[in-house]
Parts: sequence; C-alpha cells; structure tokens
Amino acid sequence: MPNWKSDAELFNLCRRDLYTAVVGDIMDIMGYRRQFLPPSLQPLREDMVVVGRAMPVLEMDDQGGEGPGRRADLLNRPFGLMLRALDTLEPGEVYICSGSSPSYALWGELMSTAARNRGATGAVVNGYSRDTRGILALNFPVFSMGRYAQDQRPRGKVVDFRCRIKVGDVMVNPGDIVFGDMDGVCVVPREIEAEVFTQAIAKAHGERTVFEAIKSGMLAQEAWDRFGIL
Repeated sequence: MPNWKSDAELFNLCRRDLYTAVVGDIMDIMGYRRQFLPPSLQPLREDMVVVGRAMPVLEMDDQGGEGPGRRADLLNRPFGLMLRALDTLEPGEVYICSGSSPSYALWGELMSTAARNRGATGAVVNGYSRDTRGILALNFPVFSMGRYAQDQRPRGKVVDFRCRIKVGDVMVNPGDIVFGDMDGVCVVPREIEAEVFTQAIAKAHGERTVFEAIKSGMLAQEAWDRFGIL
C-alpha cells in the first residue's frame, strides 16, 4: 500500500526524498522505457524541481493572423486557446505543452504568474521560454529548451488542452504525473504510479545504504552482489 494519502503528500515526498533517476530506473524495470522527455528540456535554474499532474496543451505553428474571418473560430483569437488553458489550471497541475516548432517562446513571466495564482506547480514546454529574470524572481519551476524572447502570438496558437500529446517519444495523458529535476523530466502514467513511487522510495533508501558502504571502502562488485543496487 502507498504510504501517502494525497497528491500533496506524494509530491512533497518526491521533492524531499526522490529524484528522476530512481523513478526512471523503476519504470525501466517495469518495461516502461520511453518515459523521459527530450534531454533538451532543462530547468531555468538547476535547483528547480517540478512535480504535479499533467495538464497537456497542444500548440501549433500558425502564420495566418487572428482574423476576423478564419474558418475556425479559435484561430481568430489571440494565442488561440492558451488563455483559456491557463485559466482552467487546477492546484497541483503542471502545464505541459508540445506540438509546435522550436522557433518562439511558449512560456513567460505573466503566464507563470497566472499559473501560480491557480495553484499550478510548474510548466514544461517543448520549446523556449522567455522573461527569465521575472520567472526566476517568482521561483516558479519552468523547464524548457532554453531562453529565447521571440513571441508566440504572431507565430503559433494553442489548439487544444487536456488532451493527449506527444513530447519527444513520450505520450502524455491528462493526469499523468510529471516529475522533473536537473537530470531531466519523466512522465509516470497514472495506471502505474502507485507501484512506481512505492518501489522508487524503497530503491532510494537502498541507494543510500549502498552509498555509505562504498564510501566506507566496499568494492562496487561486492556492493552489487550484496545489495543488487548501483
């Protein structure tokens, strides 16, 4: 049985005791071997950790302007459905966006402020972010390809949200757990989350035991033979 009673308890446990490497190792053992997002997605500051339920957002390139007169009404709106997506974020969720080319920023300071006000725990965008000084001042966890100021408004639109998206090789469904630190971002499917995190906690504790043994002089092979962890 899981030793947490709520998402808030689990997410605090992740921030305190876990790291993406150990969670990824457990998913590998379980046969889920394509759960890390592209390594180009990095935190704006190395100590940032993001963990929460995925609120997937689908973005597309669009050079057609804002209308009026576009056949699809959402294309007449600035940013498409982005503002609606932001306003429907729920506490404990992570805004995770993909689908467009990496030619403009998908996230910024005002979006971070709006998301934080809604109780969101971070943003992961398969593209660039901007307004870096402002985001860092907010201490809002943002993972992106890097910093680039070019705006999305004349170049792209959000066309759907709370939908299934693909980020690199990873399929992300609404409600999956997104967990990221300085070593990368992984996605834990909802249907296996209890087993993954239960085993990850046990492995993390075991790794600390192995660390102390090796630190005290135990050889790597002996540590593996005794603990089965390295």
